Amino acid sequence: MYQPTIGFAGMSHLGINSAVATAERGFHVVCFDMDKTLIENFKKQCLPIVEPTLPELLTKHCLTEKIEFSDDAAMLGQCDVVYIASDVPTNDRGVSDLASIYALIKQVLAHLNPNALLVVLCQVPPGFTRALKTELPLERVYYQVETLIFGRAIERALYPERFIIGCADPAISIDSRYGSLLAAFECPILPMRYESAELSKISINCCLVASISVANMLSEICEKIGANWAEIVPALKLDKRIGANAYLAPGLGIAGGNLERDLETILNFSEFYGTEAGIVKSWLRNSQYRKDWVLKILQSHVLLTNKNPTIAVLGLAYKENTHSTKNSPSLLLLQYLRSYNVRVYDPVVDCSIVSWAHSATSVEQALKSADVLIIMTPWPVFRTMTLEELKKTMRGRVIIDPYQVLAFLGLEKEGFHYSALGVGVTC
Repeated sequence: MYQPTIGFAGMSHLGINSAVATAERGFHVVCFDMDKTLIENFKKQCLPIVEPTLPELLTKHCLTEKIEFSDDAAMLGQCDVVYIASDVPTNDRGVSDLASIYALIKQVLAHLNPNALLVVLCQVPPGFTRALKTELPLERVYYQVETLIFGRAIERALYPERFIIGCADPAISIDSRYGSLLAAFECPILPMRYESAELSKISINCCLVASISVANMLSEICEKIGANWAEIVPALKLDKRIGANAYLAPGLGIAGGNLERDLETILNFSEFYGTEAGIVKSWLRNSQYRKDWVLKILQSHVLLTNKNPTIAVLGLAYKENTHSTKNSPSLLLLQYLRSYNVRVYDPVVDCSIVSWAHSATSVEQALKSADVLIIMTPWPVFRTMTLEELKKTMRGRVIIDPYQVLAFLGLEKEGFHYSALGVGVTC
């Protein structure tokens, strides 16, 4: 049986993870990016991003020649299906800049095989894919919803829950070349019109934001009344109307860029069409309010009594298992701490991005004589800290741990003032 060759244009986080997962499913993959240095690094299996299991799979398929890299777009001419797979850049408000995506599509179309299919994989606003009819017959154009998650990208790319596919006419069967690729992942395939597929991705993220906002609101009440949100979550996850995989962990506002982009898209549509989107504005207010949680705790428990504390901040990435610092709560916090003696450490992110702070080379170095420890990213390595290490290394006894990385140590009983999201102090 004929097996199509698959191309990926744009070797950003989305592109490389999707390409490696496709090679793992048995297809020959051609990867293009105009950045020559990036391509040379990929050929050497040198990755600019952090994702569990990605390095091993990349090396595996480079050695078997299942995957090849080129900075020459003409290489895509051998492909039956070509994905536009570059991440869409956004600003701090979540506004997308589509100029680079248009430029990439134009570059790909100049070399696309006359019978090949184009699949837009990167996230674009509703209406984007159908507008490509001026460039290519729509029967050769598809939109595929991506649902990768930083830190779990390969897992999500290899084992998707379903494929949401935007088509010119969902009543017509998907092209067999593209269909055979989708079938290899053994999950449900949901064809729909372009606009529905594009809005599906936004709809998914809106539901996630709703869950996060509920968790943030109620976890703050827990902090005030002496309840513990972590004790409540199992009850919610056993409710079939909410479910085992619900997003119920409280956080320091929305970060990462993808959720913010979709909320901005909804607000733009609401303003243009005159629809009501007050709930989205409420989510954004809740997110902004929750971003200040650590600073409020720090001010009330440290800065009011100690005017010159030594502060250890562990974690710069916006969450664990990723190098991304897009809208990172840690970087936001650090903007307010410039006048203090601050040590920062992250196992992946280059700490020199906070040029004014002291860059520690280890957890122990960051903790040395610290008056307060703040854990801003729940990296697994931070969970290996021991009570003895904290007592021996720190000078002070204040720990601010939003994500309960050290909750298992029972720090309150050992004389520490311990603060975590959703955890109240009982009288």
